[in-house]
Amino acid sequence: MALLVQKFGGTAVGDPDRIRAVADHVARTVRQGNQVVLVVSAMGKETDSLLRLADDVSSTHPGREMDMLITAGERKAMALMCMALHDLDLPADSFTGSQAGFLTDTEHRNAKIIEVRPERVRAALDAGRIPVVGGSQGVSTDNDVTFLGRGGSDTTAVALAHALDADACELYTDVTGVFTTDPRVVPAAKWMDRISFDELLEMTATGCPKPAMRSVEYARTHGVRLHVRSAFTWQEGTWVDEEEPDMEQAIISAVTHDTSEAKMTISGVPDQPGIAARVFRELAGAGINVDMIVQNVSTEGVTDISFTVPHDDLGMAMSTGGSLATEIGAAGVTSDAAIARVSVVGAGMRTNPGVAATMFETLADCGVNIQMISTSAIRVSCVVSEDRAEDAVKALHENFGLSGN
Repeated sequence: MALLVQKFGGTAVGDPDRIRAVADHVARTVRQGNQVVLVVSAMGKETDSLLRLADDVSSTHPGREMDMLITAGERKAMALMCMALHDLDLPADSFTGSQAGFLTDTEHRNAKIIEVRPERVRAALDAGRIPVVGGSQGVSTDNDVTFLGRGGSDTTAVALAHALDADACELYTDVTGVFTTDPRVVPAAKWMDRISFDELLEMTATGCPKPAMRSVEYARTHGVRLHVRSAFTWQEGTWVDEEEPDMEQAIISAVTHDTSEAKMTISGVPDQPGIAARVFRELAGAGINVDMIVQNVSTEGVTDISFTVPHDDLGMAMSTGGSLATEIGAAGVTSDAAIARVSVVGAGMRTNPGVAATMFETLADCGVNIQMISTSAIRVSCVVSEDRAEDAVKALHENFGLSGN
C-alpha cells in the first residue's frame, strides 16, 4: 500500500462535475489499496474573482486581509470535495493550511513555509479517512492566515508529502505531463516519461508554467519524488526524481520560452568600483527581482548595464532606476517590454561541448537577433524580440532533434 499526496489544480476542480470526477479518481486510487491525502486549489478562476472583488470594494489592500480573502477560495473547494467523497461512501475531512500544520513566516501574499506539523492529517489517515487540504495557505508565527502565492498549492502538496514521508507527490494538471516544449507552439513536442529535478527546475525558471518552481525546489531539497500527470486521464505522467549519473542522456531535453519579463538598460553608468552593487542593492530594496544581467565593456569611463525584470515590476523598476541614474550621474534609463527569453535545457550539456554554438547558429540561420545571453551548467538562455520567440522555439526544437515522429 502506497501513501500518495495528490494535488488537483483550479481547472481540475473548476465546477461541480469536475469535482465529482476528481472524487471518482480518488476513489479508484483508494480502492487500489492506497492511502490518499488530497490538496486542492481554488475552483477555476475563483482567485481572480476574489482579487477583482477586492478592487471593487477598495483601492487599499492590506496584506493580512488579502490573505484572508484569497484563501477563502481553497476553503470552498476543499469543503465541496469532501462532500463529493462522502457521496461515494469515502469518509473525508477538510483541513485549512493552519489545521494541516503549515507554519509560515509573516510575509503576506507570498509567505514561506517554516515547518509542517501534520499531526491532524496523520490522525485522519490512521482513522481511515481522506484528508482534503486547502492549498497555498498556512498560519504565520503571528497566528495570522497567510497565502503562499500563485502556484502555492503545488508547494503545499510537496511539503505535505515530505512531512508525511509519502511514497510520491502527484501533481495533476490539464496536460499529460512535461513536454519537450509548449505543444501549442510545436505540435510535434514530445511527452517525457522522466526528467531530473535540475532539468525541471531550469524549465520552470525559464517559462515552463507547471509545476510551480517553488514546489520543484522544495522537492529537490527534500527528495520528494514527483509525478506530473493529467487530471482528466489515467495515462502515466512524467516522473521527476534524482538524475542517474550513469544514464545515457540526450544532450538537450527541452526548449522553453518566457514572455513575462522586460529589459531595462541604465546607460552611461560611471565605471567605478561599487556602482553595479549599488544599482542592484537599490532594486532589491524596492522588492524587484532581477534576472539576466549584461554589462558592456567600459568606454571612456562609462558603461551600460542591462537586465531583465518581471513585467509587473517594470514601473517600479523604472522609477527606482531613474532616481538612481540621477544620483550616480548615469545618462538615463530605457526599457523594452517586447522581449522573450528562449532557453535550451539538458543535463547532457554538462559533458557535451558546443550546445551554445549550435543554439546561436540556429537562431542566426532563422534571422533571430540575440540581445542578451545567460547560462548555467545545464541551460543556455537568449533574450530575443518577442515577435520572433515562437520562430526561435520551433527552430531550436527541430535542430536539437526533439520533435516527435
